[in-house]
Amino acid sequence: MNGVGMSRSQLVAEHLPLLRRYARALTGSQASGDAYVAAMLEAMLGDPSVLDESHGPRAGLFRLFTQIWNSVSVNDDAEVATLPMPPERRLSNITPLPRQAFLLLSLEGFSEEEVAYILATDVAETRRLADAAGREMAAEIATDVLIIEDETFIAMDLESLVKNLGHNVVGVARTHADAVALAKNKRPGLILADIQLADGSSGLDAVNELLRTFEVPVVFITAYPERFLTGERPEPAFLISKPFQPAMVSAVASQALFFQRNSRNRTPKAPAA
Repeated sequence: MNGVGMSRSQLVAEHLPLLRRYARALTGSQASGDAYVAAMLEAMLGDPSVLDESHGPRAGLFRLFTQIWNSVSVNDDAEVATLPMPPERRLSNITPLPRQAFLLLSLEGFSEEEVAYILATDVAETRRLADAAGREMAAEIATDVLIIEDETFIAMDLESLVKNLGHNVVGVARTHADAVALAKNKRPGLILADIQLADGSSGLDAVNELLRTFEVPVVFITAYPERFLTGERPEPAFLISKPFQPAMVSAVASQALFFQRNSRNRTPKAPAA
């Protein structure tokens, strides 16, 4: 759409679902991601001029969101203390700038020029940040991955991609029952799950059942991401769209593992006996 004849509220509504996806990927949580989007919308209501549309409304929204996300005042302001922010949203554990650049490029598909505008930097710095994120992700510890996907060729693509990233695939499940059985025998460190499976079962239901018995980061894959980016019910924190690019899967899977690792690092050690 070119936006001709559309109101600002219509333009915002058009781009809001994917901004929610990005915000959730940054925070590792549906609640926190949506809370930061809400803070951005409140800022726009208070002063509509804060939205700079010189690079288009979508890039302008992401730029305004980034200004709020990277703001020390928002992070520490008592007025937003009631927002459901998890412990990882502390300055010492904030999603670092290189990962922001990588997610904007790989998950959201912005150009280098648009990312430079969103992050208030230049193209050369954007490339440096993305390269730094790539090196960081390549150095991450490999894990065992369970793939829940009923489409054979997509499952094969995911399996090849996951292996190329240095991970081990413990199995490919094509139904809810297969997923539960595989996970019980070979507990994975990461799950990639299609939401709607061809036999009528749900990857989302399978994951929810598994999460009742053990903790594992999950990345959901769907052809209809807008259905799960409304904030109206419990929804995935990490979501990628079909068709997907390898860099998109790499970026989001790495981000999911990033929060899992930080969570473990924050867990207090039991005192010595």
